[in-house]
Amino acid sequence: MYRILEILRQEQGFLSGEQIGIQLDISRAAVWKGIKKLREEGYEIEAVTNKGYRLILHDTMYNEKEIAQGLATKKLGHSIYFYKETDTTNGRLRDIAVEGGVEGTIAVAEKMTAGRGRRGRPWEAPAGSGIWMSILLRPAILPTEASILTLLAGMAVCQALEDETGLSPKIKWPNDIILNGKKLVGILTEMQCEMQQTHFVIVGIGINVNTTKFPEGLSEIATSLYLESGRTFSRKNILQRVLLNFEKLYEELLSAQCSFAPFLARYKGKCSTLYQEVNVLGKETFLAQAVDITPEGELVVIRKDNGKREVVFSGEVSIRGGK
Repeated sequence: MYRILEILRQEQGFLSGEQIGIQLDISRAAVWKGIKKLREEGYEIEAVTNKGYRLILHDTMYNEKEIAQGLATKKLGHSIYFYKETDTTNGRLRDIAVEGGVEGTIAVAEKMTAGRGRRGRPWEAPAGSGIWMSILLRPAILPTEASILTLLAGMAVCQALEDETGLSPKIKWPNDIILNGKKLVGILTEMQCEMQQTHFVIVGIGINVNTTKFPEGLSEIATSLYLESGRTFSRKNILQRVLLNFEKLYEELLSAQCSFAPFLARYKGKCSTLYQEVNVLGKETFLAQAVDITPEGELVVIRKDNGKREVVFSGEVSIRGGK
């Protein structure tokens, strides 16, 4: 089936079933069966008597073959597991990682039924609307350094969306992308490790691309590229750009011996949390002013109750008057 697709992709005009059959050494009946399966996958293939078949390509096509087509990365995305429906891509990729999956493997879903964000909150991931993807990494880093990958993923996604859409999303420390005060992207990083060794890291990314509406209760806090612009976008193009951006940042991180310092100025330039009044939610909840990001990627705040300067290592931070 996919060999037929590649032949049609390379041809500008029509190809007869006989011509395709000769190239692949299969019968015209087998060609027709392959065409039928491709159409069932969503490909638009025009058939004209005495001319043959012609592939009509659309940016809306979204599967492992289309994602791989034109992907410019060296490693990320060269092994793709695509699911029409699954519970979570992080969960599927974790199983693959345990079985020895190679670094750079990605899991992509058309629909997720058990998507989740921070603190176990549900993440809406319906079919046809967004990018639900996880990336497998096997970096030689300490478990305490793995959180840097979340920050780099935020930078990669933020820049990719800006490049592909012309919009100006921002990073809400540490792992959300927001646009006009509403959540556009969630990033969930998980890992398998021992005290001094990281076996693998899975970076899960959920992007609301062409979502036209959200369920009651989410519409006030969530948004999509479509809702903010009135335009639809190619999920394939955005996904490819995210992978390319993230790979460049990941290579830079490894070259810098896993130091976040070289990225600090760039991250600050994209971070919406800085200089805002925030609620810090963790072991202790308190109101503070966000004033800086450390070279390790931690948030520096000044508490409102006692004026002390504190470093926030983990937990959740919400912007007062925002999301």
